[in-house]
Amino acid sequence: MKKTIFFTILLTIGVFISSFTKDKKVVTSTINSTTAIALVPTEKEVSPIIKSNIPFVGKSFNGFKEALAFRESGGRYDIVSSFGYLGKYQFGASTLKTFNIHDMQHFLENPELQEDAFMALCSLNKWILRKEIENKVGKKINGIEITESGILASAHLAGSGNIKEYLRTNGKYRFTDAFGSSMQHYLKKFGGYDTSIVEANKNPKIL
Repeated sequence: MKKTIFFTILLTIGVFISSFTKDKKVVTSTINSTTAIALVPTEKEVSPIIKSNIPFVGKSFNGFKEALAFRESGGRYDIVSSFGYLGKYQFGASTLKTFNIHDMQHFLENPELQEDAFMALCSLNKWILRKEIENKVGKKINGIEITESGILASAHLAGSGNIKEYLRTNGKYRFTDAFGSSMQHYLKKFGGYDTSIVEANKNPKIL
């Protein structure tokens, strides 16, 4: 009788300990899972990183200038080409002097100045080419639909005089830069962007 009671007590204690151990494992597992989930960044934490490293590539003016900059320099502000063109948008020194920029090293080290210079050049080219934009946009030349953004990109590549001549001759006049890029390629590649934010200005100033 005593042995039976003794074994019954031992069995009860064993079941109790076993039950307690299982509960403890469950709690430990839950804590570990929660900790792992907490280490994953939230959407708010990730979004600023993505936005700061990836340029907007839509059809807005921002998309236009970033796409053009990537084609010109890979988007680098500090680059100087083998032909001496400078910065993100590969400006020539003579063009920069038009906007009263004479210190080329300062220009390379100043992203804001480069962005302002690009906007100023777009404004000037839009004024110079205002008649061509009015008369040619929407038409096709050599199978390419002419758009304002395509004209401005081509003017950036070849100068307003060359794209003016190309449009005047309906594509018979050709121009290729030292790297082999053509106005016709730029007309197609950079066509269809919204450049309405650019104001035509005969004498744009950089403040």
